Amino acid sequence: MSKPSQLSDAEYHHKTQAVLAAIEAQIDAWLDEGEIDIDTHRTGGLLELSFPNGSKIVINTQPPLHELWLAARSGGFHFAYADGVWRSTRDGAELFSKLSQVAGDQAGQVLRFDPPGA
Repeated sequence: MSKPSQLSDAEYHHKTQAVLAAIEAQIDAWLDEGEIDIDTHRTGGLLELSFPNGSKIVINTQPPLHELWLAARSGGFHFAYADGVWRSTRDGAELFSKLSQVAGDQAGQVLRFDPPGA
């Protein structure tokens, strides 16, 4: 697995805010297209996704650790920035791939999240 990047606090904040904004933008696009109605609620570095079936996913920044945490029905995952992407500290999975998987499972349909700038 790659060694996490040594981001400055400012770089970490900028990158995590871009991640949360990209997730919100994708959900807004799905809502506009009538694809799925996922409610979002953002407070600072915490983004909560509420699905039509009542389940939730929470993406939370962890500034002291320079990580992003993802909590879903299937479990919790920690991500650190390495080689230009957010990777799971457990198995190296990419954040947006894991989010697509767990969100799709909870929504009961295929959902694909793309990283900022993709």
